Amino acid sequence: MTEFAIEIEGLDKTYAAQRGEPAKKALDDIDLKVPAGSIFGLLGPNGAGKSTLINILAGLVQKSAGTVRIWGFDQDVNPRQSRAAIGVMPQELNMDPFFSPRAALDMQAGLYGVPRSQRRTDAILELIGLSDKANAYARTLSGGMRRRLLLGKALVHEPQVLVLDEPTAGVDIELRQMLWTNVRRLNAAGMTIILTTHYLEEAEEMCDEIAIIHHGRKIAHDRTANLIGRLDAKTLVIRPVGTAPESFALPPGVELAHRPDGTMALSYRRAKTSAEAVLDAVRAAGIRIDDVGTEEPHLEDVFLALTRAPQGGRAA
Repeated sequence: MTEFAIEIEGLDKTYAAQRGEPAKKALDDIDLKVPAGSIFGLLGPNGAGKSTLINILAGLVQKSAGTVRIWGFDQDVNPRQSRAAIGVMPQELNMDPFFSPRAALDMQAGLYGVPRSQRRTDAILELIGLSDKANAYARTLSGGMRRRLLLGKALVHEPQVLVLDEPTAGVDIELRQMLWTNVRRLNAAGMTIILTTHYLEEAEEMCDEIAIIHHGRKIAHDRTANLIGRLDAKTLVIRPVGTAPESFALPPGVELAHRPDGTMALSYRRAKTSAEAVLDAVRAAGIRIDDVGTEEPHLEDVFLALTRAPQGGRAA
């Protein structure tokens, strides 16, 4: 196994000017390494460049500059091997409505040159929960079933790297849970997973590492826990006995908010203030405490802080 499933250096993509519109730089000097065997989150606002990056990995878009290696194969030197090493589950539900799931998987395997004797059609149908619909027309499948079929098509050539582009967009809870169960199973077997999603709680739960791109540039890349820890924020949630005063003396930098459920939320920076100092201030104000809890920052908080900040230098 190679150390990195994906290695990107100096990746640029500029779309040519057309119809009076100026040229658009979609990706700007992206450097990125995805560890082999990981579940890796690729996040960013709409228009950040995620789809362009995925399409370059899939060989659907020609890069303007830079180097892309997939499973050790340089796209420019070994294009066939690099494409064979990656499977992409697209966001769009693109499939032939007159093909059955079995026929669609067989055709996809044929396009990748998989011999009939080596095709795993039945195993994939079972994995994605479509064995009972194997011979039904794709046009009769529900939206969730069609999304499962897209996953199956991405797996027919047994790629080392699987890209999931917004895999749970518009799907119900049951399908979402089934998808993540399958993703964990594939990852446990050694497959590298790259996930793009706007459901940040999913990325926080699933991903070992996360990179965030914005305006075509990488603005952050770290292990998920380290990324969340950058905010250095914490909130004490206190339920007082009786009614608490609207305001009282607090250490510098501590923010107080009264919530509709009667609790007080006191937010502070751990590097500047301790929980003990916050509690001392509450007691000094004569407030008796019925219950106390804590809230840590989430990936969503980090994402919003990074994408709303002025963009300048390159991320680490």
